[in-house]
Amino acid sequence: MTTRQVIHTDQAPAAIGTYSQAIRVGDTVYLSGQIGLHPEHMQLVDGIEAQIRQVFENVKAICEAADATLADIAKLNIFLTDLSHFQLVNEIMGEYFSQPYPARAALGVASLPKGALVEMDGIVVPQ
Repeated sequence: MTTRQVIHTDQAPAAIGTYSQAIRVGDTVYLSGQIGLHPEHMQLVDGIEAQIRQVFENVKAICEAADATLADIAKLNIFLTDLSHFQLVNEIMGEYFSQPYPARAALGVASLPKGALVEMDGIVVPQ
């Protein structure tokens, strides 16, 4: 039987529900959805650009807690309440990632927790 290990860091927002920031199963880490909450005050940062950057910072912190990096993300899912922000996500993602980029999906959704404008989750395979 494969064991499950909870991944947690204070450098990313605490879970606001019945979930963990991430779970390691074998050699794979499954990241829970991250929104643009600042981990210190647990409030959404203002504006789409700030939220995108905060989400990447939160994801990065959880990867680091799992002894991984953003480069170890195999699959990234991006949820946007307004798909017109997709190009901005692409531009900012280019600051955080280099080739080979992870596989990715970007979906338009009606709403996100706490009124967030963007959410991301993913699958990490640490090298």
